[in-house]
Formats: sequence, structure tokens, C-alpha cells
Amino acid sequence: MSFITIYITHPNQATAEKISNVLVEQRLVACANIFPIQSAYWWKGEITKDEEVVTLVKTVEALWPKVVQVVQANHPYDVPCMMKSKVEANEEYEDWIRNSVKKI
Repeated sequence: MSFITIYITHPNQATAEKISNVLVEQRLVACANIFPIQSAYWWKGEITKDEEVVTLVKTVEALWPKVVQVVQANHPYDVPCMMKSKVEANEEYEDWIRNSVKKI
């Protein structure tokens, strides 16, 4: 059975940790990985380059709407990046994810 990963960008480490902690504590995600990144993108008609932080969180499809809701409520960006991907992993890891998140 598959699960999803969600890629979320943040302006800094503190914001990434805060949102990740809320998601894990509320059992909306089983795990959050945090990475520093360099970004270049169009914003308000100009190319912007920033240092950002990405979280890659793992959860089940049914919790996607709640994750989006929590991120939007806690994120400082006007337009936070949240991209989900359906993925598959070894059976034991997928079982761990399903057993680590809230049952719906």
C-alpha cells in the first residue's frame, strides 16, 4: 500500500522545525526530514534568490487536507509551497508510517 510524501519550503530552520513539530505532535505525519536549500524563483515580477529550508514529511493520503490546513495556519509565506507525491516503500516502513499517524 502506498503513502505520500509532502515537500514544504520554509524561510528558515526555526519555521521548519516549528511546523514539523506541530505535524508530528498531532500525529498528522510520521516523520519530517529537514534540509537547507538554495532557491531561485519568480516573485512579484522579479527573480528572487533565497536560502530556504525544506521539510519532507511522510504520511497517508487521508491526512493530506489536515496537513495543508496546519501548514497554512502556521506558515509565514503568502503562498507556501506544499507538493505531495504518492510513493511506495518497503512493507515494514509503510506499516510504521500507518501505525505512527492518526487513524481517520
